[in-house]
Amino acid sequence: MAASETVTLVLGEDSPLPENAADVEYLVRLLRGHIAQLGARTAPGIPDLQRAQRLCSDSIPEDYVPSRVYLVRLAEATQELMAYVERDGPGQISTGGGRRRPRPTLNMLRVAVFALALACLVFAASVPRT
Repeated sequence: MAASETVTLVLGEDSPLPENAADVEYLVRLLRGHIAQLGARTAPGIPDLQRAQRLCSDSIPEDYVPSRVYLVRLAEATQELMAYVERDGPGQISTGGGRRRPRPTLNMLRVAVFALALACLVFAASVPRT
């Protein structure tokens, strides 16, 4: 949601261009952060991600027009990456190998607790009273 708002600040029809270099740097910093977050939810090697990361690694141009052009290109790359994540969802991101076990459902947990309680009851009933 925040990425969408930042992109709208830059690309929106009613949004004016930033007036000074500090505003450009602030928006670039926000967009780079959004790209990093979206990149974590994307499988590596996606062309949209590679393009966005290439733009992030570039420095902000010094002159007025080139810095605004860079800002717009970065916002467009962020928008494309957001569309990819929304369309295809998070990719297969391996975290270190091996298969991940599926999370137990609530019913499986209930069955396990019931079985444990039943086992305790049977054990308690089998212990001789003195």
